[in-house]
Amino acid sequence: MKKTILLTLAGLLLSFGAYCQKIADMKSTYFEVRKYYANPGKLDELIKRFQDHTVALFEKSGMENIVYFLPVENNDNSLTYILGYPDEESRDRMWDQFLNDPEWKSAYEKSIVDGALVSRIDQIFMTLAPGLNEMSMPSESGIFQLRIYTCFDGKLENLITRFKDHTQELFQRQGLKNYPYWITSEKAGAQPKLVYLLGHQDQAAFEAAFQAFLKDPDWIAARDASEAEGKIVEKVDATFFKTLPFSPIK
Repeated sequence: MKKTILLTLAGLLLSFGAYCQKIADMKSTYFEVRKYYANPGKLDELIKRFQDHTVALFEKSGMENIVYFLPVENNDNSLTYILGYPDEESRDRMWDQFLNDPEWKSAYEKSIVDGALVSRIDQIFMTLAPGLNEMSMPSESGIFQLRIYTCFDGKLENLITRFKDHTQELFQRQGLKNYPYWITSEKAGAQPKLVYLLGHQDQAAFEAAFQAFLKDPDWIAARDASEAEGKIVEKVDATFFKTLPFSPIK
């Protein structure tokens, strides 16, 4: 009996180690946030199509599945996920391969016999934020918040420096978990935004921890020092999500 228990524990530890290794060693350098707005009554079917077909076929085409989740307050009947690619140039090639895969064509056609599952798709393209992905990726969280920061003109580097020197460590102090950090790829010279995932065990614990972070004297001092020459952040968009069972990040 003891031997069986030890073998089971060893297996669990190996599985956990493999999970951490996979997240910590993301191969991608170019990323895409894709938000799907499901047609009325079609969200469950959309999730099933991802679970049964799409996720595996993405991998088959060379894409990296990062995270799949639903908003806690799903007022727009949506599903959001993040894919990774080796580089920007490979993105279109991989999508062309995926869309022309006979397995995908068959699964897609069968799934829309009673009507299209998706009404529209929003996209955000991103690269890894410099200097903000040095920490080991954490274990599972029960809740995530996707946070998007719009900076005042010329202030993105100030924000990245503040996160690197202070914010990430102060999040950890309160039990908040740092997941990947990205910056958006913008067109026509627009300033990129900072995008990242923050996790905790549940929404109540997250909100309590975040309030504790905001009141931390070390955070207040770091914030005030960084804003000596003016405010850095113009706007923050934050949405709570729960991951789907097939999501690599959980």
